[in-house]
Amino acid sequence: MKALVTGATGYIGSELCRQLSAAGLAFVPLSAGGGTLAGGRATLSVDFRQGAVAAELLEGVDVVYHLAGIAHQQAPAQLYAEINYRATLALASAAERAGVRLFVFLSSVKAMGPAAGCAARQESEVATPVGAYALSKWRAECALREQFAGSAMTVVILRPALVYGPCPRGNLQWLLRAARWGLPLPPEGGARSMVSNQDLAELLLLLPQEVQQGVHTWIITDGEAYTTRQVYVLLREALGRSGERQLPAWCWRVLAAVLDILRRQPPGSSFGKLFGAERYDNHALLRETRWRPRQTLASVAPAMVARPVAAR
Repeated sequence: MKALVTGATGYIGSELCRQLSAAGLAFVPLSAGGGTLAGGRATLSVDFRQGAVAAELLEGVDVVYHLAGIAHQQAPAQLYAEINYRATLALASAAERAGVRLFVFLSSVKAMGPAAGCAARQESEVATPVGAYALSKWRAECALREQFAGSAMTVVILRPALVYGPCPRGNLQWLLRAARWGLPLPPEGGARSMVSNQDLAELLLLLPQEVQQGVHTWIITDGEAYTTRQVYVLLREALGRSGERQLPAWCWRVLAAVLDILRRQPPGSSFGKLFGAERYDNHALLRETRWRPRQTLASVAPAMVARPVAAR
């Protein structure tokens, strides 16, 4: 099998490339900046704002893992649409013309829009997406389902929940910083589905052997739901720290408000992400593939708190 990986130097792409290398599989890594992978291998620079992937890069490719996109950034809505939506459709069309057997698009649970309640949601339980990022992923999903419904190229749309692993990002990174600073426990409340970076990459490697022809849409989680307090306790335990002192909810609201300002987000965004309910059901994926999550936040927490070794 030969694969093409976009977003190869990203959080998920770098783990996928590591696993592809470990399995001895041939792959073409692409990234916007042309950076290098952990093993020192250079990636090819492809900027989806400037144009499509060159046809020769798709020659002999069996599977395209399209992980590149704009996320967790403040960018114009037009750029989200251009990169996450139109560039995705253009790449899928080029892959079909090149005879690629499988096209995998990494979407997001955010494409499903906000939840109406606290129950775990299935793939069909969608609402109007909120924000340019979520809308661009949803539009890409819809276009892929419509255009490739009868194609010889299989299309898999994956909606991962919040991804955790070594060197966490986003709100997990801020929670880890708070744990290092020794801040008291956050209040109870909310529950969030997640999945480990390693398990997600293992699914990506398994897909070429698993999927039947057609267009498939699956949610990915590790099957658990974690409150912010649970996450925080696990991180503190991994750091070798203890204590039961709790910081009042209003203090966390203040901290979250400061985080909103630093990230230039709408007021209340960070607090909602930390203490809201966002649960998803992975049973469709478990039913239709042999993939099973092997990690939980508890098993990965020690690796999350380990400081990365500086490159020499």
